Amino acid sequence: MSSNPPDWRQRLHLFLFDPHTPSGRLLEIFWIITTLTSVLTLFIESAEPHSVAVKLTEPSFFLLLEYIFTLLFTLEYLLRLYTSPRPLRYAVSFYGIIDLITTLPLYIFWLWPDIALRYMMALRLLRVLRLLRLIKLLRYMGSANVLWDSLVSARKKLFLFFGGVMILLCLFGGLMYVIEGPEHGFTSLPVSLYWAVVTMTTVGYGDITPHTPMGRMISSVLILLGYSLIAIPTGVMSSYMTDVMQRNRHRRRCSECKISGHDDDATFCKRCGGALEDKTNQAGIKPA
Repeated sequence: MSSNPPDWRQRLHLFLFDPHTPSGRLLEIFWIITTLTSVLTLFIESAEPHSVAVKLTEPSFFLLLEYIFTLLFTLEYLLRLYTSPRPLRYAVSFYGIIDLITTLPLYIFWLWPDIALRYMMALRLLRVLRLLRLIKLLRYMGSANVLWDSLVSARKKLFLFFGGVMILLCLFGGLMYVIEGPEHGFTSLPVSLYWAVVTMTTVGYGDITPHTPMGRMISSVLILLGYSLIAIPTGVMSSYMTDVMQRNRHRRRCSECKISGHDDDATFCKRCGGALEDKTNQAGIKPA
């Protein structure tokens, strides 16, 4: 028996949740552009001379835009919730929580205007979290997935590197806390750790500085270490990106979503079902 075609709810679910299809990618790009417009509008609004209270309690162009953004984000969240096979699983997922949080600011203001007014700008600025979807989308945008594949391949070395950096920061921060002490601004271990981060990254705000000869010596060592360590993650990522690009040259790509990494004997894409490119066409050679 032939399987029944997917109903409209299943098709809408694929449209909303499946970014490796052309329509799904277009929708994700639309939401990213909408989010960027919302955040940009917020920055323009905050630069206006009128207070936030006036903007949200009196008719204005910014208030109209806020209504539009809230309506769009609410509609998207409800559709995702409705079309999801497991609504609760989506609601408590990382992206589901972000979608909910970025939908709520205007509703919170309507329910508790006196409390929410003070934090309204910060609540609306949380919409920038929606741009995290760009990371997920990059995995399905042709050559852009080289960066994602490189990050995945180098994750162990990067975790090891940043773990070692955190150990060094804790050691140097603890040493400065003991040597300099509260009288020189190192009032606690968190403050000393903050100094270590600023020093190792060679930012050097100057709000906390060592005063003893031993403290200055340790500070110099940490600065030299910072200059040496900054180049390590760059070199690791460059090496893995080169390796990924060389591997991708010998792999067949999908003619639809441009994803590589398929088996040599495959005919169709394992993600979208599109036909795979011919190796001769992929290399830019016209078949005879």
